[in-house]
Amino acid sequence: MKKRVTRLGGLLAAYQRRDPAARSKLEIFMLYPGVHAIINHRIAHWLYLHHRFFLARCVSQWSRFWTGIEIHPGATIGRRLVIDHGMGIVIGETAEVGDDCLLYQGVTLGGTGKDKGKRHPTLGNNVLVGSGAKVLGPFKVGDNARIAAGAVVLREVPPNSTAVGVPAQVVRVAGKPVYYADDVDQIHMDNPVQEELNALTQRIEQLETELRQVKETKERTA
Repeated sequence: MKKRVTRLGGLLAAYQRRDPAARSKLEIFMLYPGVHAIINHRIAHWLYLHHRFFLARCVSQWSRFWTGIEIHPGATIGRRLVIDHGMGIVIGETAEVGDDCLLYQGVTLGGTGKDKGKRHPTLGNNVLVGSGAKVLGPFKVGDNARIAAGAVVLREVPPNSTAVGVPAQVVRVAGKPVYYADDVDQIHMDNPVQEELNALTQRIEQLETELRQVKETKERTA
């Protein structure tokens, strides 16, 4: 008979899979601020849905004080969200986070201040957002997408792709294995801006070489 996994059990198991420092589910449950933030958010979100807005905000503010992670009671959070360390994370009211996502410290799922109604991003399933990344606006980040550390994302990110830079540019993973959230390497990613700068540098060096050759030819024939 297949063992039934509770929502909390699935969350703790997700931390064990993705955090090499995690030793036991008891340690995770007792000491991990990301777990506490999610549990508190479930309570605050229930209150929010039942129009107990003041109480919902009280719970979320207490959680923010206790964990350093600010999740608005109105945000919709999927299953098995792993928050690594988590200090400084901010998730806005209309943000939506899918299942099996991974957020590092300093991430912001926020708005630009120009939109009304739906103001914050929607993350699909299995999305990784690197340390210090800012995802701002009411757009979708597709399933299995990766956002590099420090990126500022201001437009939609397609599924199975990587967003890098400020402002972020999308690099499709054509011809390469699809990166999933379990691959937690935030360093070895293609950077389209750097690639363009390298190409320009090579072109300038080539032109300087050609110019030098022309000058030498003129001097010999003078």
